[in-house]
Amino acid sequence: MLIREATEKDWPAIWPFFRAIVAAGETFTYPMDLGHDQGQGWWLIEEPGRTVVAVDEAGAVLGTAKMNTNHMGNGSHIASASYMVAPEHSGRGVGRALCEYTVDWARTAGYRAMQFNAVVETNTHAVRLYRSLGFEVIGTLPEGFHHPSEGYVGLHIMYKRL
Repeated sequence: MLIREATEKDWPAIWPFFRAIVAAGETFTYPMDLGHDQGQGWWLIEEPGRTVVAVDEAGAVLGTAKMNTNHMGNGSHIASASYMVAPEHSGRGVGRALCEYTVDWARTAGYRAMQFNAVVETNTHAVRLYRSLGFEVIGTLPEGFHHPSEGYVGLHIMYKRL
């Protein structure tokens, strides 16, 4: 697996799984009917942020991550990131590789910490992965997310000092 900078040419490969993940409404706080162009604008971000794709030997996109400054001004020393893995490639280490990549990016860029603002507590795979990489839950917004089948569930704020 190779992780490289994403380009607009990658969007047609990202869009199908991006759309399916967002439309499922289980893990992201994006509008479930988010359109193609708006989704592209939200995901393929410009510097100082960065969007990457994980690709296999044939160049097929397995997953993607975007990393950015979490806050502006006096809070701009904290990074954040978001991840999506194509469901057919789940469980193969793509998410872990992308998460490790973003942590390294943030550390190299001089950020002091990473914070995830809205990790859905029922997204147990993500919570377990982030904890295994040293993130901790520093707070939970009770009923902060309306899950389509679980009802109102908490949103974790997760943090890792770099």
